[in-house]
Amino acid sequence: MSLETDLLLDRRRLKRRLFFWRGATIAAVLLAILVAARGSFGIDGDHVERLTVNGIITDDGKLTEAITKLADRNSVKALIVSIDSPGGTVAGGESLHGAIGRVAAKKPVVAVMGGTAASAGYMIAMPAARVFAREATLTGSIGVILETGEASGLLKTLGISAEAITSGPLKDQPNLAHPLSAQGRAVLQGLVMDMYEQFVAMVALGRHLPPERVRELGDGRAYTGRQALAFGLVDAIGGEREARQWLATQGVAEKLPVEDLSGAGLAERTFRGSNGILGTLWKSVFSQGVTLDGAWALWQPSRN
Repeated sequence: MSLETDLLLDRRRLKRRLFFWRGATIAAVLLAILVAARGSFGIDGDHVERLTVNGIITDDGKLTEAITKLADRNSVKALIVSIDSPGGTVAGGESLHGAIGRVAAKKPVVAVMGGTAASAGYMIAMPAARVFAREATLTGSIGVILETGEASGLLKTLGISAEAITSGPLKDQPNLAHPLSAQGRAVLQGLVMDMYEQFVAMVALGRHLPPERVRELGDGRAYTGRQALAFGLVDAIGGEREARQWLATQGVAEKLPVEDLSGAGLAERTFRGSNGILGTLWKSVFSQGVTLDGAWALWQPSRN
């Protein structure tokens, strides 16, 4: 057999392999789209919806809208809020709290805490009629933090000066280039305390506790699930199994299927994974990520 014939046969084999792998890739993509599309239509009959909140909480308009719509979906008989979060921005927690509250006004809502449900993670559990935590769950941490820095000493050492032309004495407070003024500190403390009082009001209403008692418990510290139960910050020890049993007492049968709620669109569900390169790229390029809205309701152990 000639060399030219061998090359021709090898080329044909290579083309067949390329055709096979191209076809397999296209089929896999189509299958992923079909699976995501099926999920976008949801479960046809009666079911329980599950909202999973993991990681840092920020203001997510799509998710908030998706939660709000549950209140008017007759096929949704209850909502389980599954939380594993150290908290996040005050605005993000407030947004989720409001959306969950709109659902709770029309149907049973139960919260299930995982390893951590602190600060804004605790805040979003407040509209639930029943709150479950594990004995070792870290929860509570009722409070607000606004962090800033000051590097004027370092700038002076480096021979760098900074000037700010402002319309008022508080416009550049806080500022890395110079220390907080007494007036600036007082104003920022007032902002933090106002948001803290909003947090206290949410807990007092959700847990049926006097505001004074919430302030006693709300000094920023975290509690274990057992401690939180003793203080009335949660209702019972347990997980989703116990939550379904409680829902059954509210007329929501345990046999009803559970659907996971997502505020993502079809393309995002198709191509975004929780791990891997595509998921990381999607989060970096298209999703909101973690942005600072000023003040945080976030549990963070001391780094000193």
